[in-house]
Amino acid sequence: MERLRTENLNLYYNNFQALKNINIAIEEKKITAIIGPSGCGKSTLLRCFNRMNDFIDGVRIEGKVYVDGIDIYNSSLDLTRLRRKVGMVFQRPNPFPLSVYENIAFGLKIHRLASGRKIDEIVEHSLKSVGLWEELKDKLYKSALNLSLEQQQRLCIARVIALKSDIILLDEPCSALDPISTQRIEELLKKLSQGYTIVIVTHNMQQAARVSDFTGFMLLGELVEFGKTDKIFTSPDDKRTESYITGHFG
Repeated sequence: MERLRTENLNLYYNNFQALKNINIAIEEKKITAIIGPSGCGKSTLLRCFNRMNDFIDGVRIEGKVYVDGIDIYNSSLDLTRLRRKVGMVFQRPNPFPLSVYENIAFGLKIHRLASGRKIDEIVEHSLKSVGLWEELKDKLYKSALNLSLEQQQRLCIARVIALKSDIILLDEPCSALDPISTQRIEELLKKLSQGYTIVIVTHNMQQAARVSDFTGFMLLGELVEFGKTDKIFTSPDDKRTESYITGHFG
């Protein structure tokens, strides 16, 4: 089942065209990786899926972006609800300067999604979902800033889960992590994909090959090729994809 889709999506930063006629369909409960060289539009495309580009001056969008069949650039759309449904985890862990507990409870209180004992239950469930409960159940009221980078990134994923986001966007989520922490986050993503739709932007082709079901290769704002990961990495249709994956690009 399809969760995200773009139709002839173009995005401009003032006079610069960053995305060119992007057509992509992202399936439910799968991991989709977007790869390509720096500056090719990967992160820009990812931010289109929950309208994070709205915060950037001079951005203009043409075409359509659908989440569960709804055009999210419709002027009547509830943006708060969209960003709860389509959560985002950034390149560098960004926990709030609060306790572990309050990092998760904060969004629930702000959006009035839960109170009292229900918040306790959601905090526990969210931390269990990312494999942090046993490590942190006795440190819930300690500052999240004291956690390791891997724990902080897991906590950021737990925050998204707590808000009942069922689509998770990740922008280079392992770039600040060491190889062992990266492996643990990748294992977590595979586990989460049983219940969540995940889109990950990564510069690490090996990571895309390891964790994703589908891969899109972007170049100079274009989606050059999109398909099942195995095929993209073993027998791509486009010579540019092959050149990039084999390291002979440019």
